Amino acid sequence: MGETAVIGAGGRSGSALCRALLAAGRRVRPVVRDLGRWQALGLPGEARVADLRDAAAVARALEGVVAVVNCAHARHAPAVLAAAPTDARLVLLGSTRRFSRWPDEHGDGVRQGEAAFLASGRRGVMLHPTMIYGAAGEDNVQRLAALLRRLPFAPLPGGGRALVQPIHQEDLTRCILAALDVDWQGPEALVVAGPEPLPYRDFVAAVARAAGLPPPRILPLPAALLRAAAPLTRIIPGLPRIRPDELRRLLEDKAFDVAPMCDRLGVVGMPLENGLARTFA
Repeated sequence: MGETAVIGAGGRSGSALCRALLAAGRRVRPVVRDLGRWQALGLPGEARVADLRDAAAVARALEGVVAVVNCAHARHAPAVLAAAPTDARLVLLGSTRRFSRWPDEHGDGVRQGEAAFLASGRRGVMLHPTMIYGAAGEDNVQRLAALLRRLPFAPLPGGGRALVQPIHQEDLTRCILAALDVDWQGPEALVVAGPEPLPYRDFVAAVARAAGLPPPRILPLPAALLRAAAPLTRIIPGLPRIRPDELRRLLEDKAFDVAPMCDRLGVVGMPLENGLARTFA
C-alpha cells in the first residue's frame, strides 16, 4: 500500500490522524510547516517540510503518494489540488463555519476552498466538521470549563438557546479513515457532526457535569453587551480569552443531518456525555 500524505500533521486533527493511520499499519508521510512541532510529538516517520504558499515545495512533499489528507485550513485547497498527484485520493477538512450567516475570514476561506475543490473534478471529499472537542490540546470545552470555574453564572447570548452539535476528535478521525477507503467518483462535500443537536445551554451544563462542577446558573444577556465585554477577558487574570465573533456565532443554530455521514462513511458519533467523559478523564 502506498503512502498517505497528511498535511498539517503537527496539528490536533493531523496528529490524531497520523496516530490512527500508524496504528492501522498504514504508511504515513507527514507534511508540516514546523518540523520541531512534529518532532515534539514523538511519532515515527520522517516529515516533509513545506509551506503551502510554496508550490514547488508542496509538490515535492506530495510526490508519489496515493492519498492526501489536508488538515490545514481549507483556504489552501487550491494549493493542495495543484500539487497532489492527479490519481491521488483526496480528503480535505473544511468546517461548518462555511454555513454561517456571519461573514468572516475563516468561513470565507472555507467556502472558497470548497468551491475550488468541487470545480476541480478530483476524486475525494471535503469533510465539514462541526465544533471539534476531545483532541489533545484543544481548547473548546477546556476553556468553557475554566470559565465556569471562575464565574458563579454562565452569561449566554439569547440564554443559550441556539443549537450546537459538536463532534469528538475520535469520531472525526474515524470519518477521515473511512473517507480514505471510499471510492469517490468525483469531488463531494459532507458534514460530519455529533449524533444529535442540543441547545448551547445544555452543552454548557454537560461540560460542567463532566468537569465535576455544580450546575451553572444561566444568565441571559444581550449579545451586543457580551461582545462589548469580551475584550476584558484578555486582561482579567484567570479568565480564558473569549473573542467577540465566538459570541456572535452562539446566536445561530448549528444543527445538521448526520444521515449522509452515517450512510457514506459508516460512522455513528459517540454521545456527548461519553465524549466529555473521555475529555475530562
